[in-house]
Amino acid sequence: MIDFYFHATPNSMKVAVLLQELGLPFTVKPVDIFKGEQHASTFKAINPNAKVPAIVDDGVTVFDSHAILIYLAGKHRAFVPEDRAAYACTLSWLQLVATGLSPFSGQAVHFLHYAPEQLPYAINRYVKEVARHYSVLDERLGQARYLAGDSYTIADMALWGWAASAGYIFGAEGLAAYPHVQRFMDDMAARPAIQRALDMKAAHTFKADLDAQSRKAMFPQNEREDA
Repeated sequence: MIDFYFHATPNSMKVAVLLQELGLPFTVKPVDIFKGEQHASTFKAINPNAKVPAIVDDGVTVFDSHAILIYLAGKHRAFVPEDRAAYACTLSWLQLVATGLSPFSGQAVHFLHYAPEQLPYAINRYVKEVARHYSVLDERLGQARYLAGDSYTIADMALWGWAASAGYIFGAEGLAAYPHVQRFMDDMAARPAIQRALDMKAAHTFKADLDAQSRKAMFPQNEREDA
C-alpha cells in the first residue's frame, strides 16, 4: 500500500494521474500547505525539503514529483519505453518540464498572484519564459501525438500537471496560443485516469485564503528575522 502525501498542486496532480493510471491501491495523506502542515516534523521526516508530493511505498520513501514518476514507472514497468532511444526521449522531455516549465510556471504564478507587490520585471521575466517553454512544447506536439512520440509516458503526465493550470498564468486565453498543446490537453481529458485524479482532488478541501499565516507557511524564507 502506498501513502500519498498530497495537496492540490500541479506537482501533486502529476503523481495522482500516474497512481490512477497504474491502478495502484493508495491512501491519500492530505498536507495543507496553506496551514503550514508541510513543516511538521512528521512530514519533514518524509521530505526534508517540506514540499508535496511524497510517497511511502511499503517502507520506501520517495519525494519530488519527478522522482516519484520515475520510481513508480520503473518499478511497474509502465509508461516508460523499453527501447533506449525512446526512453532517452522520454527522460529529455520529462526533464524539460522538471527544470523548465515547472519552476518558471511556479515563479510566474507566485509573482502574478502571491507576491505582496506587483513587480513588472519579475512578471515579465517569468511569464515570457513560460511562454517560450510552451512554444517549444507546442512545436513538439505538432510533430508527435505525445512528447516521446507515439507512446503515452510519464513525460505527458508531467506536462498535464502544469498545463492544466495555464490559465493562472495566461488568463482567459489559456492555451489558445499553443494549439498543439491544447489538442494534447483535450486528448488527456478523455482519459479515465485523468478524471479519477480530478475527482480525488475535488474530494479533498484545503485552506484557500492567502492570509498572513498562509504566507508565512508557504514562504517562510521571506519572513524578516526580527518579525
